[in-house]
Amino acid sequence: MVHGIGDLFRRRRGFGDLAESVRWTAGMVVQWAENDRLRTAARKRVLDHTRRFDPHVILAHSLGTLLSYDAFARAEGRTLIADRTFVSFGSQIGNPFVRSTLGGRIEPLNGARQWYHLFNPHDDAFTARLRIPADNFEQLDAEFDIEGMLDHDAGQYLRHPNTTNIVWRALALRSSTARGAARGVSESAVALTKHAVKARPGQISKPKRRALLVGINEYPNPSDRLEGCVNDVFLMSSLLQESGFEADDIRVVLNERATARCIVERLEWLLDGAEDGQERIFYYSGHGAQIPGYGVGEKVDRKDECLVAHDFDWTRERAVTDDQFYDLYSQLPYQTRFLTIFDCCHSGGMTRDGAARVRGLTPPDDIRHRELKWNAAHQMWVPRDFSEVKEDVSQRSKRPALFGTDGDLNRLGRSAELRTDRQSFKRACKDYGHKGPFMPVIFQACREKQFSYEYRHGVQSYGAFTYSLGLIMRDAKRQKKTLNWTQLMSAVAVKLKDLHYDQEPCLICPTALKNQPIPWNGK
Repeated sequence: MVHGIGDLFRRRRGFGDLAESVRWTAGMVVQWAENDRLRTAARKRVLDHTRRFDPHVILAHSLGTLLSYDAFARAEGRTLIADRTFVSFGSQIGNPFVRSTLGGRIEPLNGARQWYHLFNPHDDAFTARLRIPADNFEQLDAEFDIEGMLDHDAGQYLRHPNTTNIVWRALALRSSTARGAARGVSESAVALTKHAVKARPGQISKPKRRALLVGINEYPNPSDRLEGCVNDVFLMSSLLQESGFEADDIRVVLNERATARCIVERLEWLLDGAEDGQERIFYYSGHGAQIPGYGVGEKVDRKDECLVAHDFDWTRERAVTDDQFYDLYSQLPYQTRFLTIFDCCHSGGMTRDGAARVRGLTPPDDIRHRELKWNAAHQMWVPRDFSEVKEDVSQRSKRPALFGTDGDLNRLGRSAELRTDRQSFKRACKDYGHKGPFMPVIFQACREKQFSYEYRHGVQSYGAFTYSLGLIMRDAKRQKKTLNWTQLMSAVAVKLKDLHYDQEPCLICPTALKNQPIPWNGK
């Protein structure tokens, strides 16, 4: 696993405060994920029982959802789920620990008549929402909160009003439709009934293009304030509108409105329901940081890159980390065009009067202490070696673009928590017939341990990276020149070097996309 069992309990600190039933559930999930013989035997039993009983509807609760999905998502089970309705509830399928076992992606149950996923946000048995872009998948809120209980009760899920009004109603209508067809009801009446069952309020087509632009100058701490981020946002908006984006398709969040919660909510607006061929852009201008994180056994075992929201307080709840937003992008259809641009740095830096302003925060001393240890021989504080507590750090350090040069960093846009070691990851992708989690095209203003600087344009400030990007884009448009992603990043790098900025922008994306033309350049 990327971080091992510790990440299964991200909302908690170890086992001490967990109810016995939760500890049991956690133990069984881990056994299922790590024991191939157990998974094979469970998969066989599910498939054998399905053949024997030949059900129209399969109800799966808690650990049963893992066994069922594992059986029906593989090649040998796909024919068996065909034309059946699958209902999952109290499910751990979407939990990061489980998803990493499944190759980082949850695929639709192709051939199934319908998959209903009932989700209760109060269920503490490591359940998770699912975002699966498929016509035969529907997630339903089944919220209930029983005082003093785990809120994992199967009966409560199945008695929930949404379950009754949508799932049971759809099954009943389908049954009556089938009986009506047997009595000679017209095909048009059958089709009308099916349409009535399928239609839901709010199911509308999404626009081809959307962009979310975030800029933060006015941080609460005066020493953290920047000058060019709001200007960056307006520059990016003008570039996009010159490139064919409608003003209505661009949403902007600035300064005190750019809280962590607000940014995540706007990201949901940006990415929810995105389809193949549609374009989505997320742009951020502000501070970046790294948060040291606790894993299993109360050990600090990693650092997470994050965007510094206006209400940032060095906790994950008030930051935007990759594990908070990969749930939105990792399940996107592979042909979605999602570009992320980060004009910030994560190394941390202090500016001095008269020096170029840096877009990264240095952690306060209590946070910094997590990254240090005392060297008695030299009588000095030195950086900790996270490889002491990370078994897979050698594997991770071989892929610095994904995990950082030291293998201890979760980097934005890489869905690192959903990736196991390379061999297990490739095997899982093959078993479930997918390519792993979706990965966006990522433009970063600088490399991992560099700084991102501000540029003073006369009396106005911008990010040096963003301003250079704008110059290159407009120059290409003027020359009617079509750039690909690699050419654009190379041109921006040359511009920054010519201006003597010690920052090298970088491009991270699937190899097949690097030389593809930028879809909105020159339009």
